[in-house]
Amino acid sequence: MAIPTYGMNDVDWEQRIDRDSLRDGRLARLRAELEKSDLGALLAFDFSNIRYMSATHIGTWAMDKAIRFSLITRNSDPIVWDFGSAAKHHDLYNPWLHTTHSEMDADPHAPHHDAVKPRAESGARAGISTLRGAFHPDAGIAEEVARKIRRELEKFGLLNEPLGVDIIELPILFAMQKAGISVVDGQQVFLNARAVKLPEEVGLLTQAASMVDAAYEELYEFLRPGVRENETVALVSKVLYDLGSEYVEGVNAISGERCSPHPHVFSDRLIRPGDPAFFDILHSHQGYRTCYYRTFAVGSASSAQNDAYKRAREYMDRAIALVRPGATTADIVAVWPKAEEFGFPDEEAAFALQYGHGVGLSIWEKPIFSRLVSFDHPEELKEGMVFALETYWPSADGIGAARIEEEVVVTADGCEVITKFPAEELLVAGQRYHAVGGPLSTLRDSQSHLNTSAGRGEI
Repeated sequence: MAIPTYGMNDVDWEQRIDRDSLRDGRLARLRAELEKSDLGALLAFDFSNIRYMSATHIGTWAMDKAIRFSLITRNSDPIVWDFGSAAKHHDLYNPWLHTTHSEMDADPHAPHHDAVKPRAESGARAGISTLRGAFHPDAGIAEEVARKIRRELEKFGLLNEPLGVDIIELPILFAMQKAGISVVDGQQVFLNARAVKLPEEVGLLTQAASMVDAAYEELYEFLRPGVRENETVALVSKVLYDLGSEYVEGVNAISGERCSPHPHVFSDRLIRPGDPAFFDILHSHQGYRTCYYRTFAVGSASSAQNDAYKRAREYMDRAIALVRPGATTADIVAVWPKAEEFGFPDEEAAFALQYGHGVGLSIWEKPIFSRLVSFDHPEELKEGMVFALETYWPSADGIGAARIEEEVVVTADGCEVITKFPAEELLVAGQRYHAVGGPLSTLRDSQSHLNTSAGRGEI
């Protein structure tokens, strides 16, 4: 059965995304990875890890500020210290922060007869980090964060155990060390928990991709000579937000000679007749991201551009054909070209052009596919993993390039592609032109004289 795509709303007459299963399943996977590790607790400052752990969110405006933090220990459920009134909002609307699976965390005076127990203290609390150093260093903010964390580690008998942290500001690291807390890298525990997706996560990732399908449909109709790259970014953003996107993280809009080498950022360049143009659309639907490239030719495509597209598509299809449980990232990257074959001195210089990465609450999760690392450190593919595969090839005329990306879900016997906008052949967008001899070919050089024998100096 194909992965379903549900409506965007919840209804009573159809089972769609089960939010309780999503929250409980993520916490169970994180707790299982914590139990397998040698850590006593996990502390998150990264917003994606906080959301995975606690199912809390305060908006995307704060994602680069590291202002909030969340802790889970072997003997307690998540505690979230949040920004100002957000903590009170969580206390009112996030009832799962009032319960626990752990005896040491439970209210000993409250009746409980099952696995989930009323909590002695709420998991929704006020707390603030250093605003990335904006607070005066002598204000004691870093020391207060360390005090809060030490209190919980002492309370649950884990002060002498390592504390795994994902990202951390140096003043907070130093304050924790001074408070006698052993801080170690905890990022691998988070990423291992998130590598295989729950069915509910696959559903949300599929919905997110379906929204980008719609954005590409509008973009294909909009593209024409005279449009600027930044205008395409605005169009895509509007389509996604109209559909209910939580966050448009970025739209890479690259055209013409800017395609080679790939600059990874849009500009105000005016698109011209015959231009190649490729786009990467990254957005979040209820936290779950997309990374989804497509390439177009505007008005017409040169033979060189068409050949580049065929090459990129061939590398993509060879890779997808190998995806199944038990295969490794090394198996996939082995069918991709070496950096030297497409104009780069080494794999680091060509990084992320022939590439793959897990997709979930952030766009670069496990597993990673790259000739830079995958041969020496292969990762096994498992049922339920969701990742994006990206291929790139520059055109022989030195003007353009092709870029394709597909998101795939690993199934029991192979995989399913959830990025559905057509990409098996190069699409030509924009006006169709008619000459005196009939429709102008869409496979032509944008320099008119090169399309005639006389112009090429052959007669």
